[in-house]
Amino acid sequence: MKNIVVLVSGGGTNLQALIDAEKRGELGPGHISCVISSSPKAYALERAANAGIKTRVLPKKGVEREEYTAQMVAALQEEKADLVILAGFMVIMSSALTDAFPNAIMNVHPALIPSFCGPGYYGLHVHEAVLASGVKVTGATVHFVTEVCDGGPIILQGVVPVENDDTPEVLQRRVMENVEWKLLPKAARLFCEDKIRVENGIAKVYE
Repeated sequence: MKNIVVLVSGGGTNLQALIDAEKRGELGPGHISCVISSSPKAYALERAANAGIKTRVLPKKGVEREEYTAQMVAALQEEKADLVILAGFMVIMSSALTDAFPNAIMNVHPALIPSFCGPGYYGLHVHEAVLASGVKVTGATVHFVTEVCDGGPIILQGVVPVENDDTPEVLQRRVMENVEWKLLPKAARLFCEDKIRVENGIAKVYE
């Protein structure tokens, strides 16, 4: 069994997708052992508690990035994390985190990397940019986290159409329901089954 620790800051919809997947037996040998929040008010903590998952709060407010990263690394090591998943975690940490957990931290980005990603591309801003560009398809990307924002090896991607009457909110919902909530648990399972290998910066999936 591999310990999955999920980092959250807000509502926790992607966390809920992971919880539901584990209940259905879809995480393979993966087990969500702890949820760590940067905010004591995050609804994701309630989702975790309702599922009987251990929670911790590591408040970001007033803590410098290097110090916060050191605290997070210590917490993850205490929890014996095999895989760390960022699920709406709104804190940028230093490279000390990825140095401590190389190719063992996953994030889901609501666009098809390398498009619409990097600094400033988060939440509805991503979908606003997608609609403004006129592209006809969008989606989400699960990738490993490196010191480069949204620049780590791509693990899985999925696509949805962009409709003529879409608003950012409608498009966001379509991407979440059809891609994010499906691919994130799948990527976690593949990792826990040792079916992802990173070679020369490229993630290769062996299903």
